[in-house]
Amino acid sequence: MKKLTILSGAGISAESGIKTFRDGDGLWENHNVTDVASPEGWRKDRALVLEFYNQRRRQLHEVEPNEAHKLLADLEKYFDVQIITQNIDDLHERAGSTNILHIHGELFKSCSCSNKNLVYEQKEDINIGDKADDGAQLRPFIVWFGEDVPLYQTAKEMVKEADILVVIGTSLQVYPAAGLIHEIKDDCLLVVINPNETEFGYGKRAVVMKETATRGMKLLFDKLINMAG
Repeated sequence: MKKLTILSGAGISAESGIKTFRDGDGLWENHNVTDVASPEGWRKDRALVLEFYNQRRRQLHEVEPNEAHKLLADLEKYFDVQIITQNIDDLHERAGSTNILHIHGELFKSCSCSNKNLVYEQKEDINIGDKADDGAQLRPFIVWFGEDVPLYQTAKEMVKEADILVVIGTSLQVYPAAGLIHEIKDDCLLVVINPNETEFGYGKRAVVMKETATRGMKLLFDKLINMAG
């Protein structure tokens, strides 16, 4: 089976009703991103950070995967599919995809603020005083701005092996994730689905579809199946 690697971003989840701070003003649900998504913000006001992610977690219980998520899951019948997602939601999982790498963490998990290897399932709120097994405060299992991305090397190897790479719902402006696009092999087919202007420096090499995630996947699905061989 050919290796089909998907690199997904906020645009695919936005169509399920999950907001993205990159829509314009750099604010995320009226918060400055550094206040709620950085180690500095955590040190400054843990209660604010916890409540911010508690709200995101509650919202995640109320949304559903969209057609783009479902079509990506269906492609597992035809390809060896690996999804590398920048998203912290579980919509790919709920749509039926089975091989997903969350490079920026997962909203439905928590970890010790002293040891990010102590990880727990977290479907409900995290409160001040909720402790990990090492006695440290629980925090969201999220890679914040300024933190290392421990799964980046794994993602890099997956991109290197891809026969087809589909970039969907992301303009790849956040590093190091943005660097993944430069790891593809010479004969890898690169497809970009994004309604906004996207420039990765590949020029005519990339097949660019200026569409939303759902519309783009509907247009691409049959073409991909024809390539499955």
